Amino acid sequence: MSNHRVGLVVPSSNVTVETEMPALLARHRDARFSFHSSRMRMQAVSPEQLRAMNAQRERCILELGDAGIDAVLYACLVALMVAGPGEHQRVEGLIAEQLATGGSNAAVRSSAGALVEGLGALDAKNIVLVTPYMRPLAEKVVEYIEAEGIRVLDWRALEVSDNAEVGCIPGERVMDAARSLDLTGADALVISACVQMPSLPLVQAAEDEFGIPVLSAATAGAYSLLRALGLPVDLPDAGSLLRADAVLTS
Repeated sequence: MSNHRVGLVVPSSNVTVETEMPALLARHRDARFSFHSSRMRMQAVSPEQLRAMNAQRERCILELGDAGIDAVLYACLVALMVAGPGEHQRVEGLIAEQLATGGSNAAVRSSAGALVEGLGALDAKNIVLVTPYMRPLAEKVVEYIEAEGIRVLDWRALEVSDNAEVGCIPGERVMDAARSLDLTGADALVISACVQMPSLPLVQAAEDEFGIPVLSAATAGAYSLLRALGLPVDLPDAGSLLRADAVLTS
């Protein structure tokens, strides 16, 4: 049984990823994980507060580097996507450079990059998605994903601007939004394009209901972290993305 320290860089008002990521990775048969967070001040999901939040990144990485982490997840999807195409690659590179300067070779991932990676792993060329964001930010997310060569056929924005409220969006509201989507031609459904909007109880249920692969920012993050750490991807009851290696490990 291997042990791994995971660093999480999170907005100060986020609570969900620190609940869902440990719950997901606790299902792994061959590894154990501890989680270590550093926070960036942010309360309202607006372009101004997202920019101010991103400016705190270097302090957070310094703190997490002191903890001897094996991997770090920059856990705010919209903060990177709002900055324009390819931002996750740029930021992940800057974080890796900063960690290396301090003598750390920790793997670096972001929620934005993880979602793109997860959709690629599913070979999802055409998708539908649900976001909690105000419509202008949701449009930026759609544009970002499409710049990665993935077509967004239909989407819903729940238009919740207070980040603390995003963490309290009822699952049935998310499912109702998903049910209102036109799934024709969709290869996958992103049921929560935000690590703060709760998704873990919904992913498998939605996949069973809709009959297509379902993922969220959280399950994509777990997938990316497992790949980065060289661990098998085989977590039950969280959608087909997290059963990628189930046949090999059974």
